[in-house]
Order: sequence, then structure tokens, then C-alpha cells
Amino acid sequence: MAEEAKKKGAMSVSEAGRKGGQTVRDKYGHSFYEEIGRKGGETVKAERGRSFYEQIGKKGGDTVKAERGAGFYEQIGKKGGDAVKAERGTPFYEEIGKKGGHKVRQLIEEGKKAASEALAARNEEERVAAIGGEVVPAMPE
Repeated sequence: MAEEAKKKGAMSVSEAGRKGGQTVRDKYGHSFYEEIGRKGGETVKAERGRSFYEQIGKKGGDTVKAERGAGFYEQIGKKGGDAVKAERGTPFYEEIGKKGGHKVRQLIEEGKKAASEALAARNEEERVAAIGGEVVPAMPE
């Protein structure tokens, strides 16, 4: 039956889709697909939220892990690292290492500051005036 359809000049759905895609690409160019992909991604993000992407990413990662094994990620990570090293050189890693170190230092300082502020706030709440055994809450500032 499919043979008869081909003889009459008909094409399969996949052939028609491929031909239509090539026509659109030739008419609008590669950037058209980038734009509609970005718009589609923004729409999905607005409708389903960030957690949707986390779920499908985990599902895809689990599938790849089951099919290829955990060592696959090590192989592609090394391959990617070697490609970046060849393209950008060792100084690139020194630069991003410094940036990362500065960021970590900044986050630690912010964490310490937030912890000390929380401790001060808790101490302020617990401050009491013990006049004749009476407990009085701290006055708001």
C-alpha cells in the first residue's frame, strides 16, 4: 500500500515535514529557529516554572546514566575540559579560579554577617529587664 502511494507521488509525513522545515529554513534562516525556540522556552517556563526543567533534566540524566553508565559523564566532562583548554588556554582556568575564590570569600563573609545579625536579633528579643523578678520584653527601636 505504501508502495502504491509513493508511485502516485505522495510522500510520507516525515518526508513532508523535512521538506517543509527546509523551506522555512531557506526562507527565514537559522536565527528564526533560535528566536522561536527562545520564545517557546520562555512560554514553557512561565507556564510550568523552573521545577519542570529540573524534573525533565533529571529524568533525561537518569536515562543516559542507565543506558551509558556513570562513567559516560566523566568521559564527556574530560572531553569538554580538554576542548576548553585547547581553545582558551591555562590562563583561563587561573582567571575563573580567582573569580570563584573571590565569590566564595564574599559568600562566606555575607553568611557570617547574616549569622551575627540573626544572633543579635535573637539576643535582643530575649533581653529582659529583671526588676523585682518581672520579665519585660525588649522595646522596639
